[in-house]
Amino acid sequence: MIQVVCGVIENVNGEFLACLRPSGKHLEGLWEFPGGKIEEGESATEALVRELEEELSIKVEVGAAMTVVVWNYGDTTIQLRPFHCQVVTGHLQLNEHEAYQWLAPNDFKRVTWAAADLPILEEIQASLRQDSLQAHGEV
Repeated sequence: MIQVVCGVIENVNGEFLACLRPSGKHLEGLWEFPGGKIEEGESATEALVRELEEELSIKVEVGAAMTVVVWNYGDTTIQLRPFHCQVVTGHLQLNEHEAYQWLAPNDFKRVTWAAADLPILEEIQASLRQDSLQAHGEV
């Protein structure tokens, strides 16, 4: 099983960073939360900081962990460890992906996501629904 991390990066407008996987790579043409493989001897958070700096030229502060996703793509199984992140420094630069966009949760369905990211999208939307209920005193 391949150990992978991804950053769930939210901007001040409540939009989340989605990145397009490059042609010629596994899952090409699908959108994902950016991240990558955990290398031997690295913690999940160390891997995430390294991957986002390598792929996007940004430094992030890693926040709360989200629910771990185990996904079998047929030829490989991954354990995906998502974390909420905030950009601390840097300007987005595509060093690995073909494109990026900031998506509001209502716009998540505008793009085709890698399957392992779908449970993360659901968790974000469930959390936003819970926040909305609490804000209206319904919980």
